[in-house]
Amino acid sequence: MRVVEAMEQMELPPGVELLDGATAGLDLLDVLADRHRVIVVDAVEGDAQPGTVLRLTPEDLVPRDGQRISLHEIGVLETLTVANQLGIAPQEVIIFGVKPHDVSCGLDLSPGIARLVPKIIELVLATVENDASADVSRRGKEREDRR
Repeated sequence: MRVVEAMEQMELPPGVELLDGATAGLDLLDVLADRHRVIVVDAVEGDAQPGTVLRLTPEDLVPRDGQRISLHEIGVLETLTVANQLGIAPQEVIIFGVKPHDVSCGLDLSPGIARLVPKIIELVLATVENDASADVSRRGKEREDRR
């Protein structure tokens, strides 16, 4: 949520849309449907130290030994699973998971996690920019193939 709020104040590359999905769960199906790439920023549980930022795929979120990794009831994994079953899943999903310091109720970030927001934004923008560069390369290759 805080990452989206900060990024809303920035000039973003064309085609980038921001959404605070919070705990929307299955309500995100329409938003996710048939997207090329979706980047998710979420709190995750796991063995990492608090304050760790992890780059994950949906496969990384599959529970091991019954342990849930998302801190929400119907999380990213469940929503993506349903999207997959409906045939509307995004082509690529990248998840930047942040291990929180504190999981008590509230909307405020702990100071340690708040300090990570700029780093997370850098990671998201680098991912978007890499995709844009790859897109330009793919289009150039397609033009060459047509000649």
